[in-house]
Amino acid sequence: MSERAAPFYCPYCGDEDLRPAELPEGGGHGAWECAACNRAFRLAFLGLLARGLTTEEPR
Repeated sequence: MSERAAPFYCPYCGDEDLRPAELPEGGGHGAWECAACNRAFRLAFLGLLARGLTTEEPR
């Protein structure tokens, strides 16, 4: 498991008591569990945004 995408707080309750999770369906890469609210969540990198350079100001 990569240590690059470690969250600092739970996205649901905001608590900082997070641990890597082993999810039963397998593929637990990037999964975390919160001891405060008893939720599990997964972090994933989706990709880079290709907005490009523009000379116009947004409307």
